[in-house]
Amino acid sequence: MSRIALFKKAVHDHYQTNRRELPWRRTRDPYTILVSEVMLQQTQVARVIPKYRAWLDRFPDIAALAEAEPEDVLRAWQGLGYNRRAKALWELARIVTERHQGRLPSSAAELKVLPGVGGYTASAVRVFAADEPLVLIETNIRRACLHHFFPRQAEVPDQELAPILAQALLGEDPREWHYALMDYGAHLGLALKDRNPNRRAAGYRTQSRFKGSVREMRGEILRRLLAGSRSVKEFAGDDRGRAALEALAKEGMIRIAKGKISIISSST
Repeated sequence: MSRIALFKKAVHDHYQTNRRELPWRRTRDPYTILVSEVMLQQTQVARVIPKYRAWLDRFPDIAALAEAEPEDVLRAWQGLGYNRRAKALWELARIVTERHQGRLPSSAAELKVLPGVGGYTASAVRVFAADEPLVLIETNIRRACLHHFFPRQAEVPDQELAPILAQALLGEDPREWHYALMDYGAHLGLALKDRNPNRRAAGYRTQSRFKGSVREMRGEILRRLLAGSRSVKEFAGDDRGRAALEALAKEGMIRIAKGKISIISSST
């Protein structure tokens, strides 16, 4: 049996008895799939599930999201971190409403230029919404491929994984195959916790410390603004606070004028 065949057998054997039942796997709606993919970019599945459900209750479609105020969008996002993702989704909804009649484009090439999307997310939407036979490489898929095909090689670029994954995809249902790959890779993440294969990826980076970081302060500022705080003095007392305010303003998340801070509005 070839290495590809052995790899596929391992993936299928695990999936048959350990398939994860996740809410975004029950739909083929491109918008709801996009929401799940953006939420999952930097956040663990267990944290995403309740926020995903609440988000869709509040913004069930692109029109509802496009009509919302950014403050409401950021409030719905609280608890997921990396708040720029929420702003990007809101901007995307407005662009799609204005330029695409409220429907997400039907090609990965058009999707990937929208705010907050990029190449992987665009392809994932097309795979999971329309069964397009596109190769996906994300954390869990990368881990599975590195474990089976590069057990001792370091600094492995995704360009070396893509042809292997393309060959493994042949003859498979793209949607189910990628679900199976992700579930298998997630399993390996637990089974190989102390020797994570992803450390051998060329792009592997350890995450910077969150506690005491500017990133932590950015989230704290938005939380306080959503709770009613408005004074610059409350946050600008040290270098970290000033850096966080500057970054949020530069990204268009907040406005600062006359010593007061406000979250951007739809009319800004």
